[in-house]
Amino acid sequence: MKSFFKNVGVLIALLLTLTHSSFAENDDSAPQLLKTDSRFILHGNKMIDPRSIEKIDSIGKELFVKTGVNVYIYASEHYSSETFSDTATKMAFIKSFESKIVNNLKDPFVLITLSLDDTHVNLIQSQSLNGLVDKDKILNSYIVPLLASYDKNSVESKVSAALINGYSSTAEIVAEEKGLKLDSAIDGSGRTFAKIWKIFMYIIVLGGLLVYFYALWKDKRKSR
Repeated sequence: MKSFFKNVGVLIALLLTLTHSSFAENDDSAPQLLKTDSRFILHGNKMIDPRSIEKIDSIGKELFVKTGVNVYIYASEHYSSETFSDTATKMAFIKSFESKIVNNLKDPFVLITLSLDDTHVNLIQSQSLNGLVDKDKILNSYIVPLLASYDKNSVESKVSAALINGYSSTAEIVAEEKGLKLDSAIDGSGRTFAKIWKIFMYIIVLGGLLVYFYALWKDKRKSR
């Protein structure tokens, strides 16, 4: 029960990070967030809500001061306007494109990349980290589910939520592996959503199996 309320609190904190200033827009006395860039966002700050940018910058700075590790984001609507003839050619281009970004980064680092039109998201870490961050866990649990969710939220809202979720989780993992804790991170970010998503997928699979076996059973009864 304690864990449940903690996770609910995490989701509320994440939502407040993205939406709290909407109530302040009509209040002239409320401080306005004007920061729209961060040294940790290499590209794509226009795709991310300013409130998320501020939080990413706060987490990134604390992580770097405490561990010396930089976590970066490179987000774009597309890496190229070119239409590729096949998937292999497209992936080769993406790999080459991301390699150029990595070549300009100083070790140690983690880089989260996103290309909306290419439906591509990736996590790259420098060799010195030796696979410290579980790439599949970050992408499949904290980023992709939010990007792929079918709801009325705008693309900017989804991108912002997905990236801050993945960014915070990545930073927390780096800090935890070094025996540290980040005060600025969204504690346990996205864990509740990830659990709900997995349960939802299990229900779909189980439901499909039940329908399948019911159809077989019904066919057998008819054939008797």
